[in-house]
Amino acid sequence: MADPSFWENQNEAQEVIAENNALKAITNEYRSIESQLENMDVSYELVKEEADEDLRKELEENVTKVKKQLDKFELQLLLSGKHDANNAMLELHPGAGGTESQDWASMLLRMYTRWAEAQNYKVETLDYLPGDEAGVKSVTLKISGHNAYGFLKAEKGVHRLVRISPFDSSGRRHTSFASCDIMPEIDDNFEVNLSPEDIRVDTFRASGAGGQHINTTDSAVRMTHIPTNTVVSCQAERSQIKNREQAMKMLRAKLYQQELDRKRAEADELRGEQTDIGWGSQIRSYVFHPYNMVKDHRTDEETGNTQAVMDGEITPFIDAYLRSQIE
Repeated sequence: MADPSFWENQNEAQEVIAENNALKAITNEYRSIESQLENMDVSYELVKEEADEDLRKELEENVTKVKKQLDKFELQLLLSGKHDANNAMLELHPGAGGTESQDWASMLLRMYTRWAEAQNYKVETLDYLPGDEAGVKSVTLKISGHNAYGFLKAEKGVHRLVRISPFDSSGRRHTSFASCDIMPEIDDNFEVNLSPEDIRVDTFRASGAGGQHINTTDSAVRMTHIPTNTVVSCQAERSQIKNREQAMKMLRAKLYQQELDRKRAEADELRGEQTDIGWGSQIRSYVFHPYNMVKDHRTDEETGNTQAVMDGEITPFIDAYLRSQIE
């Protein structure tokens, strides 16, 4: 960064600065924990010698505090993948079942929004298609913040809900499914082969709230990658140009994630592993009746506090998944 030619390439300079800041954050946190451990070691020796009750209580509180800090720090260190530090694109799609599954997708939307806000991440709704009676037919969020993709990649898969349906006048129990797809936001410098002739762009009028302009002009954009039939749409902005730019970012992210999934499937096949990511192969079950439990089937992490989970407290599940990936 001290090189006189550092700012000649603005994009490369910003990448170096971002990397430098990320490394500083890690080393500063490490030094903070190291310093606190040294102080606690001194306090422990004093407690042994003087048997001071106040000092013992303070030491116990510090041990609890530093343990939480250390657990969080270890989790940050697990996020060392190529795009873990990137922003995340999160898509939710209900399964078969109409209003039931669409309502479930809207519950997951609220859960992920609450979680992101608790992490001080910025949440933008890029595309939103409301359900016929309730819930959503599909929704795409952009969640911005350091390590957003690294954390949220643990949520990719099918989520299953078992509950007494509020839409069933007979009060019967229903099972609903919704899929969560997570992709990293890919910057323009990353190599994703996109030829203009392979992309079809359609414009349409945005739906939902937004005032007179958003509902009377063709500002929303739908982009189709013809070779893979990959479709994305964006109606977040009033400007069609801005929606085109955002849709292109979404398409790049989706194609990149598809390539990652393809390579992972090839590796699994070579190892003789069968991984079914279709409907019914849920990664997590949320049971509201006849008992309360949320259980992750990949790690066996579970809790009986379903309300807390639906309010966004999903970090224990993310933590358990990331730690299970350590080889």
